[in-house]
Amino acid sequence: MTVKTLRLVLLANVLLLSGCDAGNSEQSNEESRPAADLEVELASDISLALTPAQLDWVGQKIFQNECAGQYQCLVYWNESEAFPSLGIGHFIWYPKGVNERFVESFPALIEYMEQRQLNIPEWLRELEPFNAPWPDRETFLKVADSPELAELREFLAGSQGVQAEFIFRRAKDSLAEIVKAAPEGRRPDVQESLRALSQTPGGVYALMDYVNFKGEGLSPGERYNGEGWGLLQVLLAMQPGEDALARFREAAATVLTRRAQNADSPVERERWLAGWLKRLETYKEPVKMNSVSGVSS
Repeated sequence: MTVKTLRLVLLANVLLLSGCDAGNSEQSNEESRPAADLEVELASDISLALTPAQLDWVGQKIFQNECAGQYQCLVYWNESEAFPSLGIGHFIWYPKGVNERFVESFPALIEYMEQRQLNIPEWLRELEPFNAPWPDRETFLKVADSPELAELREFLAGSQGVQAEFIFRRAKDSLAEIVKAAPEGRRPDVQESLRALSQTPGGVYALMDYVNFKGEGLSPGERYNGEGWGLLQVLLAMQPGEDALARFREAAATVLTRRAQNADSPVERERWLAGWLKRLETYKEPVKMNSVSGVSS
């Protein structure tokens, strides 16, 4: 069975079983609901929902954004970072003693996978504490072709559906907190922008990808010169208008450019910003899907 086929089969199985929130060991009442009905209702009357075909599309887009669709990139250590990034969402995993400003996400993904009863590599299960076992990039590169890393890449390649669902749930579960964290006078604007974005697959994709890409914007540590760059900051920067997705792209470009300008490291301005802005251009509606409740044509 090819990796692509395995991914599609696993995605279908995962969506049929969906309904358990990450970080909660109890089964949700949503477990028996079809994937098309997978959603979270907020006090602000905002919900996210995707069909299996749409979630598959989003997962492929995120994999392309983070890894250019390359298998080797599923376990990677950027030369400018103090931690490895793993999976289709390049989930951050800190080594022992490393605690940077960015929200760590790989341990939460593995916890979610355990709830889904996936066959996680044994050496990964046995880590205690659950820190990245390589203290630095140099050590990581020395074992880049080891059986353990080959097994980890294969596991991540075969569980892309679960990873896409994890990203979906992280985004949808953050919406209420994002609205709550907005200045009281701006909450109606934030709610309205989220509501507009949540109505189409392209808008849901933008929300999912941006939260995975740059975070919710809620962590006090994720700031340069007191200014954040997460989803909350983008929503606050959105200008009035009709096309919510276009306004989201423009606001995100403003926020990310500001982050690069505020950064101490010139690598953000000289190398990373161009790629970030290019990524934002993918925030468009899929050609063959018409609505959140629709299917691929």
